[in-house]
Amino acid sequence: MAAGAGGQWHPLPTVDLIIRAAGGIVLVRRRFPPLGWALPGGFVDAGETLEAAAAREALEETGLAVRLARQFHTYSDPARDPRRHTLSTVFLADAEGEPRGGDDAAEARVFPLDALPELVFDHAQIVADYRAGRY
Repeated sequence: MAAGAGGQWHPLPTVDLIIRAAGGIVLVRRRFPPLGWALPGGFVDAGETLEAAAAREALEETGLAVRLARQFHTYSDPARDPRRHTLSTVFLADAEGEPRGGDDAAEARVFPLDALPELVFDHAQIVADYRAGRY
């Protein structure tokens, strides 16, 4: 969290992506705790738009240049990330090519929606909302 006015702590902005590719979605296996499979994403840098952060994180973690389709939803449960309170704006994106892990992603792969591994953070809920056509 970042300290704001009056020394209060505030949630940190992040982005996550549902990257649609090759009949499934792209997931990354995290290199650092919490370990496991996750949607690609990460923290928004100072001076960066959410859209720029989403495109950058996708490229860094999957090697894919994505086409952002739209914002999907923002998730804000204070318990969504065990490390600290974050707010994540999720984007729907499309990509072509073979994903490869990079940056803090040890691996990147396309998974069919009906054969996903267990996901960390609140990413199972995000994918469930996407599958149900919510938002």
